[in-house]
Amino acid sequence: MDAHATEDLEELAGELRERLVRAASEDDGSAAERVAALVEREAALLSERERATLRRMVSERALGLGPLEPLLADPEVEEVMVVGPGRVWVERAGVVQPTDVAFAEEAELRHAIERILAPLGRRVDEAEPLCDARLADGSRVNVVLPPLALDGPLLTIRRFRAGGMPPQELVARGTMDAALHDFLAACVRARLTVLVSGGTGSGKTTTLGALSSFIPDGERIVTIEDAAELRLRQPHVVRLEARPASLEGRGEVTIRRLVRNALRMRPDRIVVGEIRDGAALDMLSAMSSGHDGSLSTVHAGSPAEALRRVETLSLMADVALPHAAVRELVAGAIDLVVHQRREGDGRRRIVSVAEVTREGGARELFVLRDGRPRWRAPLPEALAARVAEAGGWAVPSAHGAGPEPAASQPLARLEAARRHLRASVLPEDRGA
Repeated sequence: MDAHATEDLEELAGELRERLVRAASEDDGSAAERVAALVEREAALLSERERATLRRMVSERALGLGPLEPLLADPEVEEVMVVGPGRVWVERAGVVQPTDVAFAEEAELRHAIERILAPLGRRVDEAEPLCDARLADGSRVNVVLPPLALDGPLLTIRRFRAGGMPPQELVARGTMDAALHDFLAACVRARLTVLVSGGTGSGKTTTLGALSSFIPDGERIVTIEDAAELRLRQPHVVRLEARPASLEGRGEVTIRRLVRNALRMRPDRIVVGEIRDGAALDMLSAMSSGHDGSLSTVHAGSPAEALRRVETLSLMADVALPHAAVRELVAGAIDLVVHQRREGDGRRRIVSVAEVTREGGARELFVLRDGRPRWRAPLPEALAARVAEAGGWAVPSAHGAGPEPAASQPLARLEAARRHLRASVLPEDRGA
């Protein structure tokens, strides 16, 4: 089909879409049946192939997201970014690329935005030009309208991968190596509280979901998110999602309220999708009051910056706590910070793992430098004992009676954990 024929079909599809919308309250039958009947009635002279293409175009414009449908059907597309009606960008394998997809006019783009938000009970207009939402498959949507958006409506769709990404795939993709995988698995099983940090698009939520998969099946897990993305596979998972205020400004349920409520739900672990506001203080209180082993993420550029950001967010909770008390709370609540970064080539990699010290600082245990993993320091004895026991790492008995359980000798457990964690380090890196 040549370019002129395609343009003619697109123009006809736009006209038929308008007729379909106008007659929506009068026609019976399913949407697909109404589209097929309209095309057969108005375009009977076209070939079967052209009518099939026309039916698809009309369905996309009237029922779907128009020209974005092929992009959303592509499993390799991770994110779709629309900048006005004429420019659409996508992210594949971590690399942002332009496309030749475009909307015919701004009105068509606005119709697509309305079709996303209407089933969710959400609305965006000039009076409220910002909106966050979630598609049925869990994909996150952000909309910005003029006058805030100077080049026309902005639509960003971050795709959701059904079922999440298993830890083994993160190893295959180079996000972490096998030794770090085993270490983090043992840390989660040992109920260490882990904070995942990184910038926007660095893969924090994906890593959070992978770490959550290490939680044993017998535990009750409560997940709390702004937009529900996590899909944990354990049998006893309770999922909570925050709710924005209605058009009348009522009915808002914040992450902070959900964290407080979760404490009354008898959770073994609490998994918070992202700490963004004063909910940080409630999360820290939960972590330090019997809910160890909880997981969360935060935007930050390094492990140390992640801890300072949690402190700052906690101070925003309108509770008159001195800074020193908040820092002490952070030091007592969080055990490890796992920092992730998106590289220039689009790969997402864990570049640092740090222990939280008693003073509230970050002491690096693992760092990825020049593409090579390096274990910079051993775990302190108390954490090493917990991790070694959870990992099932035993050492030979000092009496020569064969291997003993890791729980029997604290110092031996420490050495076992150190040897296991440093197993993949190159010889010249062992002194780093």
